[in-house]
Amino acid sequence: MSRTTTLQLAGLEPLNVTPESNFINIGERTNVTGSRRFARLIREGQYDEALAIAREQVEGGAQILDVNMDEGLIDGVEAMRTFLNLIASEPDIARIPIMIDSSDFAIIEAGLQVLQGKGVVNSISLKAGEAEFLQQARTIRRYGAAVVVMAFDEEGQADSYERRIAICERAYRLLVDQIHFPPNDIIFDPNVFPVATGMAEHRRNALDFIEATAWIRAHLPGAHVSGGVSNVSFSFRGHPVVREAMHSAFLYHAIRAGMDLGIVNPTLLGVYDDLPADLLERVEDVLLDRRDDASERLLAWADEHGSEGAASQTGRAQAAWKELPWRERLQHALIQGLTECVEEDAEAARQALGSPLAVIEGPLMDGMNEVGDRFGAGKMFLPQVVKSARVMKQAVAYLTPFLEAEKAKGRPAATVVLATVKGDVHDIGKNIVGVVLGCNGYRVVDLGVMVPKHDILDAAEREGADVIGLSGLITPSLEEMAEVVEAMAERGMSQPLLIGGATTSRVHTAVKLAPRAPSVDVVHVNDASRAVPVVAKLVSDTQRLGFLAELKADQEKVRAQYARDREAKSLLPLEVARERGGIAGESAPAPAHPGVHVFERVDVAELRQLIDWGPFFRAWGLAGAFPRILDDEVVGEEARKVLVDAEALLDQWEAEATIRPCAIAGLFAARRVGPESVAVGPQGVQFEFLRQQLPQRDGVQRSLADFVAADDHIGCFATAVHGVEAWAQAAADDGDDYASILAKAVGDRIAEALAEWLHREVRVRLWGYAPDEACSVEELIRERYRGIRPAPGYPACPDHEDKRAIWELLDVETRLGIRLTETLAMTPAAAVSGYYFAPQEARYFAVGLVGADQLEDYAQRRGMAHEQARKALSMNLHLA
Repeated sequence: MSRTTTLQLAGLEPLNVTPESNFINIGERTNVTGSRRFARLIREGQYDEALAIAREQVEGGAQILDVNMDEGLIDGVEAMRTFLNLIASEPDIARIPIMIDSSDFAIIEAGLQVLQGKGVVNSISLKAGEAEFLQQARTIRRYGAAVVVMAFDEEGQADSYERRIAICERAYRLLVDQIHFPPNDIIFDPNVFPVATGMAEHRRNALDFIEATAWIRAHLPGAHVSGGVSNVSFSFRGHPVVREAMHSAFLYHAIRAGMDLGIVNPTLLGVYDDLPADLLERVEDVLLDRRDDASERLLAWADEHGSEGAASQTGRAQAAWKELPWRERLQHALIQGLTECVEEDAEAARQALGSPLAVIEGPLMDGMNEVGDRFGAGKMFLPQVVKSARVMKQAVAYLTPFLEAEKAKGRPAATVVLATVKGDVHDIGKNIVGVVLGCNGYRVVDLGVMVPKHDILDAAEREGADVIGLSGLITPSLEEMAEVVEAMAERGMSQPLLIGGATTSRVHTAVKLAPRAPSVDVVHVNDASRAVPVVAKLVSDTQRLGFLAELKADQEKVRAQYARDREAKSLLPLEVARERGGIAGESAPAPAHPGVHVFERVDVAELRQLIDWGPFFRAWGLAGAFPRILDDEVVGEEARKVLVDAEALLDQWEAEATIRPCAIAGLFAARRVGPESVAVGPQGVQFEFLRQQLPQRDGVQRSLADFVAADDHIGCFATAVHGVEAWAQAAADDGDDYASILAKAVGDRIAEALAEWLHREVRVRLWGYAPDEACSVEELIRERYRGIRPAPGYPACPDHEDKRAIWELLDVETRLGIRLTETLAMTPAAAVSGYYFAPQEARYFAVGLVGADQLEDYAQRRGMAHEQARKALSMNLHLA
């Protein structure tokens, strides 16, 4: 399956217009014009199967989902509404932006009416004249979406530099001057057409696009530029090496001109620096129209080298690397992550340079700088970088006694203090960021997990931190981060504050964190690859002020858009939502084995077959669905390597019984005691749920309580893997960050597999409502069975408070040693907990926004102070 990618999504994330821009995958298989399977499913009304394709796209690394319903045999309007509503009820899919793609504006508007969050419309143009263009643009603006504008007018597509800039300027003036469309939400597509077609009028196709891009960015403030990159190489179908070179060179020049959004198949994208010089020269002659015979020379090169081209030239193995001089050996070892000869080579370098400090600041830092450059340019992946850091650590460890003897101290670029905030025990992402920063010469002080705010700030002052970084995974951590911001302001601290973690976002940082203390510069960082360039700008005397000025301006725009979006959403009063709530059907059957069931140790061998490897690869920054990712031309080799390491670790854990997966489940009588309240067990412990207040298309305003009847049953559970953290810490103490991070990533997968294993035990045996279930492993991972197991803190029940009730019902800490922190994170970190609902109609959904009336009702049901409830639900409040 081909994957398309985009350099950056305008209006949704800060632009990073550099030649090394990171790709963001866009899934296009939910497009009836591009996927026969998807089209068939939509025609036959098999929306659950169609939704599975969307989920596959997300699991495969898609970060934008293109949805197109332009097919003559279906009702496009109804299909778009139905499908987007289904996506909204699937949090695993709805977490990425949607691109509504259609040539029929009625279908686009139908999508906009039900789309949650900010999306992109693809596309509108002046093809039918100004009146229709402006009418469509006003509609798009009203829904707050960004828009792709094609360089197309009443006379047809723009096919020259002059026509491109004229149409784009005309469209820009109409949008910005007449209807005040936000410039940052305008994405121009000035048309990428093929070159080297043999026709003279096509010679400047690429160059005209590049020059038009530069003109747009210079003369149309705020607007962005997109293009379908693969079109440029259409003349060389069947010659992938030439196409790769053309795409790479075209992107190289187009990005420098200002292109910040482009669709390209990454399997047809070579590395610009690695292209053979003779091929690059001929490709650029064609793209930049530098010679009259450019097309003939490129065709001759293609004929001479055959369809495989220069593939062997770009990936030479260095089998004889051990015969190289010590300097080259060190660099090779750092880049390849080889520790075999590193101490020997470090000693050779010390002897040659006369100082251990000279070795660290010279060849070792040179090698790590090369690693950092390759990672930033997308030429290396996270597992490789972490292995490189392992080599660096081993070399430095060898040189440390010599450093101490000479009393020499290195001078790192800057000091960064990192911590996972109080109450949170998750640190995989933080650890990866620390390794990557260390690879780039920064001094990293990692305070670990569950660190109180004053300890973080005390350490920052003590260590002379230039930058502070906070991480957190659970939603209560967001409030802890806000308290760190306020404490920094109280102390008058001026260090920039980096924010990262699964629950954090650019929007939350701008809306909830930055306003808490305007004197503190709070910067959201998506992932490890962006941490390095951000920190580099923050500690630069020449770039910091400009970067912060852009940051402040961007955050102000985000806050304004957030306020407009929230005000545009109308909520139902809670009482009306309750009247439209779901009605519980028949009670679930009585459990075959009610009560509490404890599994003190579950064999690793039984669990490993249930592992969903997709999130494991994503933790390493490797995008792709398992097992297809193993054959991916871009990341497949590294994915195979890291999977081999993970399997070897599982073999070791299985053989040595190093870790202890354990689980507990309880099945209890339950009764609905209020619209969103359920009493459980003989002691009447209560679960308190929330209800949807945003109007739903099917008219049903759901709450998890709706799945429980007046006389019914419910379950709850907890799983954990003991021993992973001790194993990971031992590896870290030995200087092996790669093994430490690998252990935690694999431990998380075992915990999730254990939750899946336990749910199957409940369905088939303990509760027994599905005794004949025979799901395959893939069907289990995709949850193709009756019943759901939502977890506190997730979209259907966004508050974590019910974990306390689960722990009380099951006596989890006493029986299995799984503890809750004060902010309700579970420890050990490799842990899962939640509820069991058995009805046929039980389904996952997102509560979404709640109003002040439900906040007040929830606080009363919980017996909470209003402010405490507000903090617990801060991410879901309508106009908070």
